[in-house]
Amino acid sequence: MSQTEKTRKAIHFEGYVQGVGFRYRACHAADAVGATGWVRNEDDGSVSMEIQGSQEQIDAVIQAIERGSYVFIEGMTVKTIPLVEDEWFFHVR
Repeated sequence: MSQTEKTRKAIHFEGYVQGVGFRYRACHAADAVGATGWVRNEDDGSVSMEIQGSQEQIDAVIQAIERGSYVFIEGMTVKTIPLVEDEWFFHVR
């Protein structure tokens, strides 16, 4: 895959990830690198995200989230899923 080739990942985060600015940080980081998709809290205390961009953009967003105060990611499940055409921004669901 080239550095600019787009991919889309469905990521499920477990740990201390709600009530710590996780979604805000994800949106800010995605906007900063030009990734698209969404993030949402789940009823079980986990966070789900679909993010689309280059692998480098996706890695940068995850790193920015991990650097956040109070965030502690204990587990992360990542799946590659089909691209979403005509998606222009990243948002909280």
